[in-house]
Amino acid sequence: MNTLIECVPNFSEGRRPEVVQKIIDAIQSVSGVSILDQEMDADHNRSVITFIASREAVGEAALRAVGKAAELIDLNHHQGAHPRIGATDVLPFIPIEGVTVEECVKLSKEIGRQIWDKFHIPIYFYEAAATRADRVNLENIRKGQFEGLREEVKTNHDRQPDIGTAALHPTAGAIVMGSRKFLIAYNINLSTSDVAVAKAIAKKIRFSSGGFPFVKAMGVDLKARQLAQVSMNLTDFEQTPIHVVFEAVTQEAARLGSSVMGSEIVGLIPKKALEMTAEHALKIENFNPQMILENRLTTVLSQAKGAATAPRRSSERPLLQGCEAFVDAVAAPTPAPGGGSVAAAAGALAAALGQMVTARSKGKKSAAGFEEELSQILTSLEKLCAELKRSIDADTEAYNLVTAAYKLPKEDEPQKTARQEAIEAALKEATRVPFFVAGQAAEVLAHTLRLEAIGNKNMISDIRVAREMARTALFGAIENVRINVDSMTDRGYADEVLRELAPLAEKLK
Repeated sequence: MNTLIECVPNFSEGRRPEVVQKIIDAIQSVSGVSILDQEMDADHNRSVITFIASREAVGEAALRAVGKAAELIDLNHHQGAHPRIGATDVLPFIPIEGVTVEECVKLSKEIGRQIWDKFHIPIYFYEAAATRADRVNLENIRKGQFEGLREEVKTNHDRQPDIGTAALHPTAGAIVMGSRKFLIAYNINLSTSDVAVAKAIAKKIRFSSGGFPFVKAMGVDLKARQLAQVSMNLTDFEQTPIHVVFEAVTQEAARLGSSVMGSEIVGLIPKKALEMTAEHALKIENFNPQMILENRLTTVLSQAKGAATAPRRSSERPLLQGCEAFVDAVAAPTPAPGGGSVAAAAGALAAALGQMVTARSKGKKSAAGFEEELSQILTSLEKLCAELKRSIDADTEAYNLVTAAYKLPKEDEPQKTARQEAIEAALKEATRVPFFVAGQAAEVLAHTLRLEAIGNKNMISDIRVAREMARTALFGAIENVRINVDSMTDRGYADEVLRELAPLAEKLK
């Protein structure tokens, strides 16, 4: 079986193009290697090179790159905004085709041993290759950077490398190696030169400080551009999408009196990450990756190629992909999307199923005398379905506002007051969305009950599924309203919401 592995080494050099080019030349000296991307950043004084090759070739190319970097980079004379412990600072292997993460871990340990034997550069293993729990995260290994680690490793057993002796290479330092999922290196530049603002935002959004899962972030001073930057690694963009992080940074920057000047991708980004962002930013209804021309062409050509041996319905994967994205997002260990979004989705499915039944009931002899009513029901269900679909994201966005409000500072009385006001406003918005969903779900439920009487009798099972989905949506929305009003301090508003909710709750009896 053919294997394909991606390697994304980070080198502590971003100001001398001739040095970076020599490292690239060393990589390309191995047959079968393809360079996908190269990035240089003078402020960070760092370069990132992305290449792919077979299992055998990728390891040899990595070994040659490390040797060339050790020859040309002296960390004793290196300064930059990005933390580092090595000339080749990080060396991850990412499985692409015909190979597993476990096999990439094995490869990293084989190449790590060869690096030590050949260049006497000590190796630390991280992510999937980590030998200890406290070394899974890169920032733990890189604490103190080259200068700090160089001294501490001599006396602190916990800082000693996984391969090599208790001493860093005098000029090339050490290397962090391992295997991981595809990572997006993403930076957001702020309209301020105050790096304290960037550091405060980074602390707010990174997982280690209580922020978003799969987000690593730090504040960086871009002296040459007189800007502060929030520099991030998104280690699982499907669980915490890039647009979620961008919006959070934008909101936090505004709260701190700054704004976003722009953002940048370091290296490559998966197409799916951009698809997810486009769907969210443009609020495209019924979005499906197969709407993208290139995706559709790939699917059609693949089906044509395999039709003789493996025929299947052309709609099979597109339908499943759209469902999978939402199901996976709900399954993720994050609080949103949660019950409110699921309730809205249940309502949308009920309305969609009702549309199908209604459309297939029209024109039937059994529906004679109900044509006009069926047309009205169909129009209403189309509108309700569209509104409920929009509420899926609206509920998540409302929850994110609540989370952001609870994270506001409360060090003095003015901050405490502002925080409480923000929490109250966010809770009201988080209540408004499920209250709206409850009303829409109640309407869908009423239509499904009517369809049981006048719809196509051959579709009675579809009608009843739609009815129960509508009831589930109504129940879920009501539960979300109740839990939000319980947290409000404005009890007058809360009591009024509950009074208005009561008639809707009666429809479940």
